[in-house]
Amino acid sequence: MRRLVRNLMIALTILAGGFNTVAQPFPASVRVKVITKELIFIKAPFRQCHASSLAELSGGRIMAVWFGGTYERNPDVCIWGSIKDGKGWSTPFLLANGIVRDSLRYPCWNPVLFNSRNGVLFLFYKVGPSPDTWWGMVKKSSDDGKTWTGPERLPAGILGPIKDKPITLPSGRIISPSSIETASRWKAHMEISDDNGNTWKIVPIDTSTGYKLIQPTLLTLQHDTILALMRSNQNCIVQSRSADQGNSWSIPQKTSILNPNSGIDAVTLRNGLQVLVYNPAPAGKDWFNGRSKLYVAVSEDGNHWQDVYKLEDNATGEYSYPAVIQAHSGLVHITYTYNRTSIRHVVMKIRIHR
Repeated sequence: MRRLVRNLMIALTILAGGFNTVAQPFPASVRVKVITKELIFIKAPFRQCHASSLAELSGGRIMAVWFGGTYERNPDVCIWGSIKDGKGWSTPFLLANGIVRDSLRYPCWNPVLFNSRNGVLFLFYKVGPSPDTWWGMVKKSSDDGKTWTGPERLPAGILGPIKDKPITLPSGRIISPSSIETASRWKAHMEISDDNGNTWKIVPIDTSTGYKLIQPTLLTLQHDTILALMRSNQNCIVQSRSADQGNSWSIPQKTSILNPNSGIDAVTLRNGLQVLVYNPAPAGKDWFNGRSKLYVAVSEDGNHWQDVYKLEDNATGEYSYPAVIQAHSGLVHITYTYNRTSIRHVVMKIRIHR
């Protein structure tokens, strides 16, 4: 009987597109169908790009943003965007720069798009010479990204979502996953707003474990539990949970999900399935090699994860810093850095069968 069940699961895996599964208990079969896999642009007015983010606009259109310039940290690095409609992706357009005055300019970093419940589209990003000295900025749009407010600096101590999108709780509370990244300290925290992003308060995550933690991504589980998955220096993803709407967080614990100290993103689908996009390899002598694989994993409970699709699996190349959302259509949209020369966009259906 056990052999029969095992063979059945293998057959389902093959039918689903050759998934890479991990030895974790998983009570249901999952099927992935890739609809689109494309580069957002081939030619662009910048040499390198990185750190994309996604949001859905009206009419099912998708907006992507990223930073681009000569190279990361160069003062000419700006925030760029593109919108996909029925005709394809638009030519990349400039959204924000780091110009302080005529004689002073800093690079931009890690843009994050966020749709608030009151119809405002937020563009969060960072400006500064390096992650240990950058500050948070925001622009807002009330007309689906057609026009934007001028750049505003966030209040002192508030950096905004550091890489991954905020979530909105049923109460209307916004929880923005953030972190501090200096040479001596990596420390994750949450920035919480109860007034549609007008004001924010900081809620720390316990760092007594000694783990270096940055770039949280947030999932919602059963019983009003929020799960934060974080990039760490532990060769794996580290997690923390909140059972009180983000007011306090559990002591961080290692997960069994390998990761080479690289950015991740995750989303809770409307059917309750959890989806994680991540680099699966532990860090080696060359961290770059750890970003040559990029997988999609799913979980029903946030504890047991199963790899279900390989976005990239090459000996060389960098495929990193993913972003993932679910559109109103139910389709899952993913973007990620493609060799620092473009942003790749993938659309897929993820279905679960019991």
